[in-house]
Parts: sequence; C-alpha cells; structure tokens
Amino acid sequence: MANVLYLTHRMPFPPDKGDKITTFNFLRHLATQHRVFLGAFVDSEADWAQADELKAYCAETKLIRIAPLRQRAWSATAFLQGASISEVYHRNADLQAWVDDVVPRHGIRTGLAYCSAMAPYLAGPKFASLRRVTHYADVDSEKWKTYAATKRWPMSGVYGREARTLLDLERRMSAQYDITSFVSDADAALYRQVAPESADKVRVIPNGVDTDYFSPDLTFDRPYAAGTQAIVFTGAMDYWPNADAVSWFAHEVFGRVRQQQPDAEFWIVGSKPGAEVRKLEGIAGVHVTGRVPDVRPYLAHAGAVVAPLRVARGTQNKVLEAYAMARAVVMTGAAANGLLQADFIARNTHDEPAALAAAVVQALGQAPRFDRARHYVMEKYSWAYAFGLLDQALRT
Repeated sequence: MANVLYLTHRMPFPPDKGDKITTFNFLRHLATQHRVFLGAFVDSEADWAQADELKAYCAETKLIRIAPLRQRAWSATAFLQGASISEVYHRNADLQAWVDDVVPRHGIRTGLAYCSAMAPYLAGPKFASLRRVTHYADVDSEKWKTYAATKRWPMSGVYGREARTLLDLERRMSAQYDITSFVSDADAALYRQVAPESADKVRVIPNGVDTDYFSPDLTFDRPYAAGTQAIVFTGAMDYWPNADAVSWFAHEVFGRVRQQQPDAEFWIVGSKPGAEVRKLEGIAGVHVTGRVPDVRPYLAHAGAVVAPLRVARGTQNKVLEAYAMARAVVMTGAAANGLLQADFIARNTHDEPAALAAAVVQALGQAPRFDRARHYVMEKYSWAYAFGLLDQALRT
C-alpha cells in the first residue's frame, strides 16, 4: 500500500455533477489500494457539511474553503501577472504549504492532479522524483477558445486570452508530468496536436458509470403527470454550456416537437438554474425543477433524453447515465464528440433544429426501454476498465 497525493479543484463529494463523479470514483478506488492524501477546494456550504463522509476515504485531508465571488475578484489579477485566470483562481498559499509538507512527511512518491489548475502544486524540481499524473475532463483551453467564438467583445477577448494562457499552462505542466490523461480519444488526439512535444505522454482514461445505481430494473415513482411525454435534460444549470443548451432547445427545437407531439413536455432537471433558465418556464410545456434529490426517476420515466449542447468537450456523463438507464438520447455533434461511436448514436446526432426535433419525435414514439444503449455503456464505460487504466498510469 503506497501513499498517494490527490489534488482536485473541487471537493470530490457528493458525486452529484460531472467532475465530482469522476474525482469521487477515482478517490474511492484509490482508497482500496493506497493511503490517500487529499487536497481540494470547497466552494459550497452544502458540500462542506458532508466533508466528514469524504474523510473516511483519506489518510489525511486539506480542504480549503473558498468564496467563489471573492475568488473571481482575486483571479482578475491574472491580467497583471500574464497568467491564466483559472490558475490564479485556484492558487492558494495554504494548500501549497500543505503539499510542501505532506509529501516529505509521508514519503509520498505518487501524485495525481485533476485539471491543469491543480498541476502547479506539484510542479518544479523539488517534486521531480515523484510519479506525477494529471487528468483532464477535456482540453480546457480549447473549450475557452470555443467560448470566445460564441461571445461578443469584450468577453470574446477575455475568453480568447484565457484559451491562450491556459494552453500555455497545460503544455508547461505536461512537460513536467509523466502522464497527461483525458477522458476521450477525441480530446487526447486534439491535445497531441496542440502540445506535440508531449504527445508520447498522452493517455486516455474514460469516465465510468455505476450501472447498478443507474439501472432500468429499479422502480421509481413517476415525477410527471399522466398522459404526458417527458423530454429530459439533466445537468448542473449554473454551467454556461448547459444553460445555453436548454435555452437553444426550448426556443429553436421544442416548438417543432410540440407541433407533432402536443403532449410533449420539456423537463430541465439540475441544480442552480439562473434567471435566464427560469424564464424558459414561460414557454408552454417547459418545466425547470432546480436541484432534485435523485435524477433517476426523471430518467426512468422519460420518453426521450436530450443533450443539445452547442459547446462541449470531453465525455458527457449525462448521456452515459441515460444510456445506463436504457434510455434513448438525442444529441448534437458537440455532445457526441467524446463518445466511442455506435450506429444508434450516429442516427440520433443532429445539429439542425428540424432534424433534432424529428429525432426526438421518433424517440418518443418508440418503446421507452432501449437496452442496446445500456449494453454499450456496460461494455465500453465500466469503472473497472477506467480504474485499470488509472492504476497503469500511476505505476508505469
């Protein structure tokens, strides 16, 4: 049993959103084989209240409470430093002091950093003897580049600058780390192009799905009124690509669906919906739930699940979870980009509103249980497979 340092930009518990699902499952697995020393930021009082449950997986923790508004103000100094906003946002002297102390104190020889902003904590010659691995949900700099292309000045300039400075950080960290891993082949291939000097260090460690938890064989009460056909989107609604996706679908696609399927309803299921998302309830048939204790009832009784993301990188957990529940998913090309391809994915991937609406109507007319999707997840996205690749990255 080795000592492993694990650094995450957000406390990996509870596993209720994309990155936390991955970071928690990595932690849970590592704790079965190693003594884990966890350093993480906590940006939610609700998360902080559950810190004791997280500590059960760790030999030692260093949890840093942050106020997002204050951190955003502090990160504005990145413009004066010529640094990435993301890096400055996550820069913390107390966490660095803990890393500097805990590594020699416990003879730690292996470090895992989740996302580029956490990688600097193990950078530099004093940590050169460690086996260092960093894991990315996606090529984050490319996502900011996409944001820049969708926004007007001055935000387009801000996002474009962040894309450039973050890519510089990613490349500098990859030069020092032994392995840089991504969740999809598409992102790994892209990173090899933008950081060719580190191409031989790039690996893929896919996301996984708990197929016992997300199972169509479990029974849930129906959250929808009888006689309606629910079209469901799940995801954290304070994440701009999700908010943009549901707004675009509600305005450009849903009306076309209702013309052919008058009993259709669009359900937006996810925490922290902003004012713009809440306003969508002014459209007939649109419902915004806010945070729910369990998304599975909404998936289990859905007529169709949608992932109409116009900005997306990495692998969408929301799609994999719906597939694990044996539900059809209609999505855009951006949402499908990080998935291992299958014929049923290609048939249900469209970017034009009319084609997307037609695919949704077709999905609503089919049997709700789509076992091919569940078999796809069980074969290609098991946590056991992902954990094997994680173990290999940490030890080779």
